[in-house]
Amino acid sequence: MAIDRVLSSDSRGDKEEQFNTALRPQSLGECIGQKNVKEKLSIAMQAAHQRSEPLEHILFYGPPGLGKTTLAHVIANEMGANIRVTSGPAITKQGDLMGLLSNINTGDVLFIDEIHRLSAPVEEFIYPAMEDFKVDFTVDSGMHAKTINFPLKRFTLIGATTRAGLLSAPLRGRFGILHHLEFYNVDELTDILKRSAGLLELKSADGTLEMVASRSRGTPRVANRLLKRVRDYAQVKGSGKLTTDIVENALKMEQIDHLGLDELDRSFLRTLIKVYDGGPAGIEAMAATLGEERDTLEDVVEPYLLQIGFVRRTKRGREITPAACKHLGLKLTGGKKNSGGVTLFEGHEE
Repeated sequence: MAIDRVLSSDSRGDKEEQFNTALRPQSLGECIGQKNVKEKLSIAMQAAHQRSEPLEHILFYGPPGLGKTTLAHVIANEMGANIRVTSGPAITKQGDLMGLLSNINTGDVLFIDEIHRLSAPVEEFIYPAMEDFKVDFTVDSGMHAKTINFPLKRFTLIGATTRAGLLSAPLRGRFGILHHLEFYNVDELTDILKRSAGLLELKSADGTLEMVASRSRGTPRVANRLLKRVRDYAQVKGSGKLTTDIVENALKMEQIDHLGLDELDRSFLRTLIKVYDGGPAGIEAMAATLGEERDTLEDVVEPYLLQIGFVRRTKRGREITPAACKHLGLKLTGGKKNSGGVTLFEGHEE
């Protein structure tokens, strides 16, 4: 169920990545949002240019879909360097990484997505490459094994992760520049959609792109995905131009409400209200009741509900908030009542 979610901020494969690549900005000036990050990167790149040195190693962390991969490509483009792209799960052994490192030229960028998923042997192998630009590579095995000290050209490693807490301290400490990417506001997402609509030669009435932006959960990847959906709907059900009715009907068909919640989000909230009297409820119990994986609820559903204040995460479990009840038009049932204080439920446990 969650795999097919329109509002999931995870990438949905090569086809979507090709679509996003066509819309991807090529320079820092074309990037919208993340003002603080862009300013710091601009200074770092100018300084590196003036010293004729490669950039320091950079780590981007934050929720999926906020532009970590895009920024890596922009940096490579601005520095006039080639970029090699891989991911943590794709590098299973030291030889995989050695193949990438041996083909890198001075100043090139190696981008590793989901870098927290590197295996321990590969992670340890990359330390000297990051610090001293050399690696000790073992060839053969057993009594014929020998270690070759292989010098590397100075390169820039850009890592991206959605879970910075899972990075080991030694790896995190070897990055000179660390940036956290924030969710985008509606105005920034609207500007992104205007740029995307222009590239797609898609006409839109006033206010329609704002409607899409307000339901995109602060994530450019979701915004572009929704734009593609309403474009298809406008082409089949209308004249091809985005109008208020077309956008409203397209999003209603996807079961996305005005706050950007879909049916899985609402099911999560309704379960918490009706089955667990508003909580506290453990995540394992919620997963079992909904028939979903725990990881799906923690990584895909909860972050946005926490962000907009519809759910509270406490030591005893998840709790609903009055705002969520009001949005769904439901009231808490049973003997537990909202105290209006810091916690929702007071009194002794039954």
